[in-house]
Amino acid sequence: MTAITHVTAAALTPGQLAELHKSFAADSVLKRTQNAIARVSVDDIAIDHQLATALSTTVSNRIDDWKVTNQKKSGRCWLFAALNLLRAGAKEVLDVKEFEFSQNYAMYFDKLERANYFLESVLETTDRPEDDRLVSYLLQSVMGDGGQWDMAVNIFSKYGAVPKAAMPETESSSNTGRMNAVLCLLLRRGARELRELRINGDGAGEEQARDRIITEVHRVLTLHLGTPPTQFEWEYTDDKKVFHREGVLTPQEFLAKYTTIKLEDYVCLVDDPRAEHPKGGTLTVEHLGNVVGAPPVLYLNVDIELAKRLAKEAILDGEPVWFGCDVGPQMVRKDGIWDARLYDYAGLYGAELAMDKEARVRFGESAMTHAMLLTGVDVLDGETRRWRVENSWGDENGDQGFYTMADNWFDEYVFEVVVNKARLTAELRQALAADPIMLPAWDPMGALA
Repeated sequence: MTAITHVTAAALTPGQLAELHKSFAADSVLKRTQNAIARVSVDDIAIDHQLATALSTTVSNRIDDWKVTNQKKSGRCWLFAALNLLRAGAKEVLDVKEFEFSQNYAMYFDKLERANYFLESVLETTDRPEDDRLVSYLLQSVMGDGGQWDMAVNIFSKYGAVPKAAMPETESSSNTGRMNAVLCLLLRRGARELRELRINGDGAGEEQARDRIITEVHRVLTLHLGTPPTQFEWEYTDDKKVFHREGVLTPQEFLAKYTTIKLEDYVCLVDDPRAEHPKGGTLTVEHLGNVVGAPPVLYLNVDIELAKRLAKEAILDGEPVWFGCDVGPQMVRKDGIWDARLYDYAGLYGAELAMDKEARVRFGESAMTHAMLLTGVDVLDGETRRWRVENSWGDENGDQGFYTMADNWFDEYVFEVVVNKARLTAELRQALAADPIMLPAWDPMGALA
């Protein structure tokens, strides 16, 4: 056993502080940097301007010829990216250049189902105290907007999809903060009530309380987001000016008729860099999901090089790719670019800041925070150089809302890629049937985009 050396705690002393201030004041470079940071953004000083301007936004293979969408003040990127993937095929079937599914419709049912999923998790953990780590985590992460690919599949599989005109955006769908706050309060109060009823063995009271809570959640969602259609009359004019009257369709019929991919054929690849989670194996996360009774969130853990190769192959075959990443680091939002070397913060601060991907995951520095769509890739002499990305932040930045990602950024900050299972080797397809490693609810692989 390794001996642990105990070091006496040392408080900062006035002498230390005086020496730190004196040393800083004597460094003319630090003083000039301090003056600059006082007047401009630190990013404007740390950026490698030559690198930023040299990153071309053109790619040799590009799928998109449509406009981007805008999630506005919401965290629905995962749903936007999933629906944007589906609309690529829908546009071909409809013979239109511009089309959007209703993101509001999908979010409505995600939140209703997620409320029920949360209540189920509350009841499953009543044998634990409120300050248990799992219970505390569940109560903390009650109702946000984020999600995972498999959670989107759960919603589409159960509720279908509708065109945006059938359930358009509302103020609350585009700005979810107040609605979410109300839902969190309602559900946390409900969690307290259900825990007490379960602990006291009051089964009838528990059932009545759960039904009432779901009714209240439904009321809040319907007030904020509108009433989702159970059927609608679908008429449209295609780009050849031909009018189509398709009659009355249900959301499930619309999804089946106007999309070109089978959702069950796709799998979410993840790059979990931690050695205890072997490549070629599957992972899942405790209490991660949105629909009770639906298949659990499932990841196939692969090397990032394989994820990139399969994503490239899909794009070369004309298919966009849903992916999840840690979106913030090394990004110039206005220009719509990412490169792992864009900012030299270590040189600016005179501090060692480098951490590899595994260390960033282990120590809370990096996790998936955003989902988008890969719609292009630049390949020269067989080498992938950069990627074209359809974001859902509107068209003000980048190339009318499309961003450019250097290939080195993909290595460092992309965590998930969704591909057709047919692209996998037979060995990897077989691995999907094995029992996954169960990660705790708070594991970084459970982060929601």
